Amino acid sequence: MSVLPEYPQARSCPFHPASGYADYAPVSKVRLYNGREVWAVTGHAEARQVLLDPATYSSDRVHPHYPALAPRFESARKVRNFIGMDPPEHTAQRRMLLSSFTVKRTNALRPRIQTLVDGLLDEIEAKGPVADLVPDFALPVPSIVICELLGVPYADHAFFEHQSRRVVTGSTTLEESADAFAQLKAYLDELIQRKQREPGDGLLDTLIAEQVATGGLTRAELVDIALLLLVAGHETTASAIALGVVTLLEHPHQLAALRSDPRLLPTAVEELLRFMAIADGIARFATADADLAGHRVRAGDGVVVVIATANRDGEAFPSPAAFAVDRGARHHVSFGHGVHQCIGQNLARAEMEIALGTLFRRLPGLRLARDLADLPIKEAGGVQGVWELPVTW
Repeated sequence: MSVLPEYPQARSCPFHPASGYADYAPVSKVRLYNGREVWAVTGHAEARQVLLDPATYSSDRVHPHYPALAPRFESARKVRNFIGMDPPEHTAQRRMLLSSFTVKRTNALRPRIQTLVDGLLDEIEAKGPVADLVPDFALPVPSIVICELLGVPYADHAFFEHQSRRVVTGSTTLEESADAFAQLKAYLDELIQRKQREPGDGLLDTLIAEQVATGGLTRAELVDIALLLLVAGHETTASAIALGVVTLLEHPHQLAALRSDPRLLPTAVEELLRFMAIADGIARFATADADLAGHRVRAGDGVVVVIATANRDGEAFPSPAAFAVDRGARHHVSFGHGVHQCIGQNLARAEMEIALGTLFRRLPGLRLARDLADLPIKEAGGVQGVWELPVTW
C-alpha cells in the first residue's frame, strides 16, 4: 500500500502531463488525507467497470462508508441530490431533469450561446488589446447560460460565483465549505419561494409547477438539486474553457490544424476534456465483495476513480501524453460513465465548442500575456484550472 506519488511537472508548463502516469497499476490501495485506506482505480477499463455498476459501487454520500476525498467533502453530505444517490432515488430525480439537457434541447440553445459569445468578444476587442479571459470570457459564458436555463437572476452572479468557488476549491476548509453551502441553500430557498409566488419560465419554475406542487419533490429537495445544477453548471465549464485556451496555445501545430479545418472542433473538444482532467476523482464504496483487476474489494471499502490517469491509459488512448485534435477520444471518463454520467455534458460540449471556436476565429493573433509558468493555478483537490488568464492579440 502506498500514497500516490507526486510526479514533478515541467517548469515550462504547469499542466504538462506527468511522465509517471504509465507507472500506475490499474487498481491499488492508497491512503486518504484522514488515514483511511481506499482503492484507487487508475486504469480506463477498470474505471468504466466501477462506474457501470451502481449496484456494487454506491454513490450514496450520506452513507458512512462513502469516502470523503478532502475535509471539505464532509459538508457535501448534507446536500442531497441525485449525484449522491443510488437508483431508484437517483433515477427518479434525474428523470425530472433529462428533457432540459438533451442533445435536441442543447442544439436549440446554440444560437443564444453564439450570440452571448459574440457579445463578450465584442467587449473584449473594444477594451483590448489585453484581457483576462477568466472573468471576461470563460466564466460568464457558462454562468449566464445556466442562469437563463434555470431561471436564476444573473444579477446575483458575483454572490453565487464566489460561494461556488468556496465549494469547489481544493484549499477550502470544512468550515468554509459548510458556510458556502449554507449561504447558497438560503439564497436558492428564498429564490424558489419567490418563484412560487411569482412564476417565471426557467427550469426551476417548471420543477416547482410539475414536482413541488404535486408532491414529487419537497422545496428542500429542489433547493439541493438547484444548488448542484448552478454550481456544476458554470464552475467546471469555465475552467475547461480557460484551460482549453491554454492547451491550444501551447500546442500551436494542433491549433493550426483546428483553424485549417473547423470541422475538427467537436473532436478537439473531446480531446481537451480527456487531456485536461478538470475534476480529480469520483468516489464510490463497495456494497458487496467484488473482484477488480485481480484484487478482492470488500464490502464497505472506499473506491476512487482517478479521472486523469484513466484518461491517460495507453491501452485506451495510444500515445496518451500527446495532445491530438483529431484523436477519437469520446470514450474518456471526464463526464463519468454509466447512470451517473454528467447530465450537463451536452451543454458543456456546446459551450466549449462555441466559445473556443469563436475566440480563435475572432482573435487569430491570440497569445498569452504572461509566461505560462507564472499563471496562478487553482489548488489541487478541487476543480482544476487557472485563476487568471491574461492574453493579448
